[in-house]
Amino acid sequence: MDWKVMPPMAGLRAFCAFAESGNLVQAGQALNVSHAAISQQLRALEAHLGVALVDRSGRSLALTAEGEHLARALLLGFGAMQAAVQELTGASAARPLHVTCTPSFAAQWLVPRLPGFQGEHPEVELMLDPTGTLVELKPGGVEIALRYGDGQWPGLEAELLLVSPMVVVAAPQLLAGRRVDTAADLLDLPWLEELGTNEASRWFRSQGVEDSLRGPRTRLPGNLLMQAVRGGQGVAVSVQNFVEEDLAEGRLLALFTEAEGSGYHIVTRPGVLRPEARAFIAWLRRERGRAQ
Repeated sequence: MDWKVMPPMAGLRAFCAFAESGNLVQAGQALNVSHAAISQQLRALEAHLGVALVDRSGRSLALTAEGEHLARALLLGFGAMQAAVQELTGASAARPLHVTCTPSFAAQWLVPRLPGFQGEHPEVELMLDPTGTLVELKPGGVEIALRYGDGQWPGLEAELLLVSPMVVVAAPQLLAGRRVDTAADLLDLPWLEELGTNEASRWFRSQGVEDSLRGPRTRLPGNLLMQAVRGGQGVAVSVQNFVEEDLAEGRLLALFTEAEGSGYHIVTRPGVLRPEARAFIAWLRRERGRAQ
């Protein structure tokens, strides 16, 4: 389509409104402008096309044969556009809000708070996808991710939700008096990791340890991970915020703590969000304020 030869959309809309109503005043009311503005748009459209669209010779305005021809096309075109928009917005409203996060974040932070969101927004159907795998955000799919890191994800927008360093923890009975001075002292102990992650290897590399684990490695769902750690089944990397009570009461020991600067972020694609997504993010921000 050669858009350069198309007349201004405002003129086409004004002409379509006039053709539909047959009256300048009613056309103006439909577009929330004055009848004089409609008349001006009609004359500008005729000048652009070089064709008379309106017969002004009688007591009332009427469409010429050329005007009738254009009106039929515009009414069909604008009608199809309106139907498509209604179909898309209706489908969007019916589609659940798809949110992804790690199972541990879901179990420790999000799920206990969800009744508050559901009470505020019973009309929003929420689909929560707890997975340790990094999920792509795309139209029609996952709209919001709650990710741990420094917030630097290319092509995405990130807003800090929860500040908390990572901490390496273990139950006192697992250590049995063992002295732990360096990361390498933990290589022969059993390690527990959340499904879909490789936290143990990542943490050892961050500490400059290239040797492989000598102890057993077990991966399990995030909602079971801390239960196993408390039971003395292995060492694990966790977000400090999730184990503060365990540390304070002596059920777990913090062996190493990473530097501040990381945390969970609200991650979205650039662009306009659906009302359901905006409502969920607004609720997350309020929960952040209550937690501080």
